[in-house]
Amino acid sequence: MSGEGRPAAEAVRAEGLTVGIVAARWHERITDQLVARAERAADDCGAARVTVRVAGSLEVPVVAQAMARRHDAVVALGVVIRGETAHFQYVCDSVTSGLTRVSLDESTPVGNGVLTCDNLDQAIDRAGLPGSHEDKGYEATVAAIETALVLRDLKG
Repeated sequence: MSGEGRPAAEAVRAEGLTVGIVAARWHERITDQLVARAERAADDCGAARVTVRVAGSLEVPVVAQAMARRHDAVVALGVVIRGETAHFQYVCDSVTSGLTRVSLDESTPVGNGVLTCDNLDQAIDRAGLPGSHEDKGYEATVAAIETALVLRDLKG
């Protein structure tokens, strides 16, 4: 796992900002943890939050776009695990491209916390569970909030 060189995800002061969190339901143990950690990050930052769940990771971008129109930042959460077919690559590419497009089209930061892993152990190691090496729900939320603050400052 690379994770090397990433900045620490520390809460920032974001009172007055709103965060939309959208999470897929696949791999419930992991996505529930990602959601809990994203909500904790928003709370730690003092941002208001709204959380919704969707069927799978392919449904995340369209809901993220709707949320981006109403919130200062959006966090996208899900888990995609490589299988024996090319479907994994199609889903990963579609979700990543969709979330990038949402962010640019709506001028709203989207924290990408959709885990794309070769196996379940890798996903668990990134989910912010006890013993995990990474906490992608928290990290994606802080990144989106920090970016929203930068955009707010740039707008004056």
